[in-house]
Amino acid sequence: MTDTAELARKVRELGPWFHDLEIHGVRTAPDHPLGNFLRDLWTQVEPAFPADMTGRTVLDIGCNGGFYSLQLHARGARVTAMDHDARYLEQARFAARELGADIEFHHLDVYDVETLGRRFDYVLFMGVFYHLRHPLLALERVARLPRERLVFQSMLRGATGAYPVQKDYDIGETAMFEDPTFPAMYFIEHEYAGDWTNWWVPNEAGMEAMLRSCGLRIEAHPAKEVYFCAPARAEG
Repeated sequence: MTDTAELARKVRELGPWFHDLEIHGVRTAPDHPLGNFLRDLWTQVEPAFPADMTGRTVLDIGCNGGFYSLQLHARGARVTAMDHDARYLEQARFAARELGADIEFHHLDVYDVETLGRRFDYVLFMGVFYHLRHPLLALERVARLPRERLVFQSMLRGATGAYPVQKDYDIGETAMFEDPTFPAMYFIEHEYAGDWTNWWVPNEAGMEAMLRSCGLRIEAHPAKEVYFCAPARAEG
């Protein structure tokens, strides 16, 4: 029988939590300022995954407290989760242990993801891209990992919609840079939303262009900031 008071004490000790998990009736972040955002995001990305993931491998990059890892483990997937923040990993390990979820955790930076030495059927790369000083480098490395699908989410700002980009432009042509739908990223020198780790925020066309340039085919854009992508190039 779970000692609810003791469990609640451990949850408090590990706080503050960014992921609001429910562990045997104890919630980790019941007063989260973003409300029910995790479950809202899950409804957007859930269609990317089979209902039965038995035998499928998943990599959760930037797993935080482990919400998505736990969801996919519950579907039968073999889940590997990683985060560069040791505190988040401690939370995720605690939640997995309490819930009996056999998840492989790594304290790893996204730029070093290739050191895992393997590919995965599905890769989640959500809520990380805009926190990186070198986002395209990270995306290039992540894009090599999925065999079936990359589930990607990033903050987007600026104009929406596609821009009819030509294959090349004369050095004297500059008008396209004045168009707000031209592929672009905004650099945050100081803070955005009170967070100094928000570094680069793309517009929609910019994000889609970067996904394609890293060898990914956009299969679906089911929500404003969410993309389902597959490898566009044949495996060597």
